Amino acid sequence: MATEKRKFSIIIPCYNEERTLEKCVEKVVAIEDDQISLEIIIVNDASVDNSLVVAKRLETQYPQIVAVSQERNQGKGAAVRRGIEIATGEFLAIQDADLEYNPRDLRRLLEPLLEGEADVVFGSRFLTTEYHRVLYFWHSLGNRFLTFLSNMFTDLNLSDMETCYKVFRTELIKQIELKENHFGFEPEIVAKVAQKRCRIFEMGVSYRGRTYEEGKKIGMKDGLRALYCIFHYNAPKAPLPIQFLIYVFIGGLAAVVNLFLFLTFMHLSVSTTIAIIAAYFIAALVNYLLCVSLLFRHKAKWNPVKEALMFFSVVAIIGVFDLVTTKTFLVVGMIPSLSKLLASAFGMILNFLGRKYIVFPEKASGKWEPQNK
Repeated sequence: MATEKRKFSIIIPCYNEERTLEKCVEKVVAIEDDQISLEIIIVNDASVDNSLVVAKRLETQYPQIVAVSQERNQGKGAAVRRGIEIATGEFLAIQDADLEYNPRDLRRLLEPLLEGEADVVFGSRFLTTEYHRVLYFWHSLGNRFLTFLSNMFTDLNLSDMETCYKVFRTELIKQIELKENHFGFEPEIVAKVAQKRCRIFEMGVSYRGRTYEEGKKIGMKDGLRALYCIFHYNAPKAPLPIQFLIYVFIGGLAAVVNLFLFLTFMHLSVSTTIAIIAAYFIAALVNYLLCVSLLFRHKAKWNPVKEALMFFSVVAIIGVFDLVTTKTFLVVGMIPSLSKLLASAFGMILNFLGRKYIVFPEKASGKWEPQNK
């Protein structure tokens, strides 16, 4: 008795790809075999060429195809999000319409998922013995740098974070809320998949990159957005050393604000006691705003009022600790500058731990398990 085929949804985001879309679809259809059936979702991102006409013609030609169109151009991330909403397959992948990636590799990437070994499989352009077109050195270096930075924040050891080829269990990707509309969705997906603590595999794929003259769209601003996304989506759950380094940066900025305000108040002939207290608590407010903007998740446990109260309570307690510690070091004969430096270092560590575990505590991420095994 023949075994039932398992459905594989492939999303093809398309913007002005009338020249390659049909050939891309033909190559995708060719990977269907006795194990998998295909659902091909073409999402036309308000192309200004004939991409939509081609997509609609292909929809009538192939029963596997569903063609939809965005009312306005929103970007690749938005197109992928639309495709995920529609997808009904057990597995899901993304295939660019420009054929920089060869769809035959999707069938290999699917194998660990079919075998029940993986929840996500990434196709690496760098971890491969397959053919690849030789193009831009600095572009390649930028990709490797972004991957390195992403790995630092996610604690993964991927070789190609920016790859188009990411194959998922559909139930997993549907549980992830994606927000990025453009190429920033690549580091966003990696961050949020890593936080699911699911089984991630990586395999080499072939790659035929395009030149900008041939229609390549990604540019410098996309690289800058990727940097922001790596930081923004990973920081609240980044490894402890990374979070502490970010907090050192935040604490350093708050210290500069503290010093500037203190000197300003003194210049305005404000009493020393008031200048110290005012500068300290205004700097603490700046620290709080930077924490919720850059590092910790706002309202992780408390409502805004309780969160602020908890924050300033921790600040006050550690302020007392700083005072007592500094005086203790002075009593034992330590010079004033070293006494204050050591007390501040201890205070920095305690401030970080107090914010992470008391003010902005993150719920532990349980390991993701598929419901449909």
